[in-house]
Amino acid sequence: MTVEKSKDKTSVHTGLWKKCNGCQQIIYNKELKANFSVCPKCGYYFRLSAKDRIRQLSDEDSFREMWNDLQTVDPLGFKDTHKYAVKVREARIKSKLAEAVAAGTAKISGVPVVLCVMDFAFMGGSMGSVVGEKISRAIEYAAAKRIPLVIVSASGGARMQEGIFSLMQMAKTSAALALLAERRVPFVSVLTHPVTGGVSASYAMLGDVIISEPKALIGFAGPRVIEQTIKQNLPEGFQLAEFLLEHGLIDMVVERAELKNTVSKIINYLRN
Repeated sequence: MTVEKSKDKTSVHTGLWKKCNGCQQIIYNKELKANFSVCPKCGYYFRLSAKDRIRQLSDEDSFREMWNDLQTVDPLGFKDTHKYAVKVREARIKSKLAEAVAAGTAKISGVPVVLCVMDFAFMGGSMGSVVGEKISRAIEYAAAKRIPLVIVSASGGARMQEGIFSLMQMAKTSAALALLAERRVPFVSVLTHPVTGGVSASYAMLGDVIISEPKALIGFAGPRVIEQTIKQNLPEGFQLAEFLLEHGLIDMVVERAELKNTVSKIINYLRN
């Protein structure tokens, strides 16, 4: 093990070990992976990439990605510290994805589904035009084929670099889900840390059954913004999954190790 000490923190060789953000303990990567990327010492949930999430949730080698040819454009010529096109290119390299969501068909415990999985590593899982289009196409495909839909959300909300074009995706995806509901095709929404902004204000909270991982932050605006707006202190645990479950905003909180089995049972129940 290679450990380099500095005044502020301890960095660990990332190929073999990882430092837990919860208990600050050093964890063997193989042990962490075997435990579904949940700290075996304190239960802290590490964030999963879209590819890892697909491997965990779907049957082996069953995922077939669709609409991967859709390309993000820069409708506003947006630039802050860097050009938008540069940020998208960097996000592709970092996440190894073409966009912030991977969408396609898969099987979960042998049952065919349409599966969409967001990746927070791609610009905070932000929803731009391509993300909205891929989600909408996935919903429409599920409706046409009458295949259950599963969307795993992890997002900071709408992508500000696309302005109104990103905000339009909330209405587009919600309208597509209305068609899915008319066809009586099941939709299971899985929330992971975090789900905020325009994603929480659209498809993430429109599932027939809404599941969350423990301690996930779920809401529209962040707690700090809300406190500054209403000039009041918020309750303890406000906007965490357990708080939302207690107040009837989601249906269940499920440990990651049980997620696939739970989604499978729900899909089988709804489609029958």
